[in-house]
Amino acid sequence: MRKLVVFSFLLCLVAREGRSQGNFPYWKEVQALRQKDSLAFPAPGQTLFIGSSSFTLWKDVQDYFPKHKILNRAFGGSTLLDMIRYRYDVVFPYQPKQIVLYCGENDFAAADSITVEMVVERFKTLYSLVRARYPLVPFLYVSMKPSPSRVHLMPKYEAANQQIMDFLKKQKKSAFADVYSKMLNADGSPMEDLFIEDRLHMNAKGYAIWKKVLEKYLVP
Repeated sequence: MRKLVVFSFLLCLVAREGRSQGNFPYWKEVQALRQKDSLAFPAPGQTLFIGSSSFTLWKDVQDYFPKHKILNRAFGGSTLLDMIRYRYDVVFPYQPKQIVLYCGENDFAAADSITVEMVVERFKTLYSLVRARYPLVPFLYVSMKPSPSRVHLMPKYEAANQQIMDFLKKQKKSAFADVYSKMLNADGSPMEDLFIEDRLHMNAKGYAIWKKVLEKYLVP
């Protein structure tokens, strides 16, 4: 287990050394966010949303949480490895009041060979890097959701969600938001009406469930 952590840490260091080459996934999207920051750098004390497309496509997230100032720096359909690679671009530049992460679903979708243990170790590596930078900032992880197009991956999502939740219970100023169970029918299948045509990304009804869950955890 420790070897996986060390390997992930070395991987992220190597990735940062080569990131200027522009040959990594989502390079253009991340550079667009950096350009946006250069024009008007975000004020400190905001709630920083980071992660993959479920946050990336939540364009009106501020409307869901009017009492909170949301800074959305999610990009593409990123994986935890992408988050590690681009942490100096979309996580570390800011002075957030709270960090909210949705990521991990795409890690499993990348290849059948990706195991629960691998994804959990990736999460722990990212968490340790974030904690080294922000030791006192509240951290919230949003559980992987049950996407209808990825029903075959649901057992892995469930196992990884459980392990991440157990891990975070032992960490200070950290929490786990369970949206997974709120998006299931009584028989355990995903609620199809929460998703758009691709059966992967959510519609307003799906985000309404997320709002109800997340607002309990957001720092006032």
